[in-house]
Amino acid sequence: MYDVIVIGGGAAGFYGAINLAEIRPDLKIAILEQGKQVLGKVKVSGGGRCNVTHAQFNPKILAQNYPRGEKELLGPFNTYCTEHTVQFFQERGVELKIEEDGRMFPVSNSSQTIIDCFMDAISNSKIDLIRNTIVTDILLPSPDQDSRELYKVQTKTTPFYAKQLLLATGSSSKMWNVLKKLGHTIIEPVPSLFTFNIRDPRIAGIPGLSTEARVKIVSRDIPGKKITVPLKSSAERSDELVSEGPLLITHWGMSGPAILKLSAWGARTLHDYQYRFKIQVNWVPEYHQQGLFSYLMEVKDMEAKKTVFRTHPLDIPKRLWGKLVKAVGILPDQKWADISKKQLMELARELTAGEFLVDGKSTFKEEFVTSGGIDLKEVNFKTFESRLHPRLYFAGEILNIDAITGGYNFQNAWTGSYLAAQAIASS
Repeated sequence: MYDVIVIGGGAAGFYGAINLAEIRPDLKIAILEQGKQVLGKVKVSGGGRCNVTHAQFNPKILAQNYPRGEKELLGPFNTYCTEHTVQFFQERGVELKIEEDGRMFPVSNSSQTIIDCFMDAISNSKIDLIRNTIVTDILLPSPDQDSRELYKVQTKTTPFYAKQLLLATGSSSKMWNVLKKLGHTIIEPVPSLFTFNIRDPRIAGIPGLSTEARVKIVSRDIPGKKITVPLKSSAERSDELVSEGPLLITHWGMSGPAILKLSAWGARTLHDYQYRFKIQVNWVPEYHQQGLFSYLMEVKDMEAKKTVFRTHPLDIPKRLWGKLVKAVGILPDQKWADISKKQLMELARELTAGEFLVDGKSTFKEEFVTSGGIDLKEVNFKTFESRLHPRLYFAGEILNIDAITGGYNFQNAWTGSYLAAQAIASS
């Protein structure tokens, strides 16, 4: 029998168990992991470097990076935020660094540093790590049994008993099914972070090219969604699915932060649309169409004797400029003096509002994230305890919470599991 059983040997499970053991070293704690390996997402995150968190220390702004969970996480982030995560690792000899885009990694640039930190901590705290243990059912405490205060965790081989449970199993359909039997509502999962599959001559042959862009869903079948994450220039609210940031052209279409933000905020809508829709791309987000047309008219006068292809008057990659110029029918040897106003207007439209058909999606690296999980109305976010069953707690992606890429999903795991550990320790 254990005082506390943590189900799930991932980021949230380890973090919760470690913090709980340090607050209450008298408690007998076990982590049950269904597989042989633990901390799988930690290992592959950030291309094997582990994107631990994001350098956003304002709880309100931090919460705005969660399409599902923004409102619920604001209070928890005011209690346990990025600075506390940094402190946790510093106290254990792991220094973190901030990269230009705000992502935070261990200075070692290796996820193994984080894994070693966690493994050392559970060893020092004498937490039992039980691998290859698949949980098949959870039975509620029964007043008719001698063990009326204990949860029974049934596995394929043997039952375990505990006074309190912390569930941190991520996007596990098996555990969600177990929770359905306990009366919890599960929001069916759909992919959240994904890239767009696009076959189009305007971006063919230039994979690896990256530039700032503003991207908007324009299919009229898709209803508006509010995106509250700060965009490039300022925090703003939009009634459209729109995003701004670096856009990466790939062999299969488009990726990068601008696309991933759209995939996160539009996760459920784009799923309903079966991942076939149109986007509008502004490759020069500092301009609108009419303003860019006026600027191109000035370029026409100043660079009259030069060819359009070679002039490259905008801050976008030269190869992309050539592709877009060609797309509106301008020939390689055409000079600015020979370009009509109609052609310039078409070029301005292509640069600021070019439409692309998205036909399918691809997983973003190994960082598969889903939108879905336990209905947030059934969780007390002061403690991360179930509102249906006492002494049953949740943390991480088992909840209907997900974020954009950049370390935010891990921060949700750290915050939730820490607050759950605090609540368990004081009960």
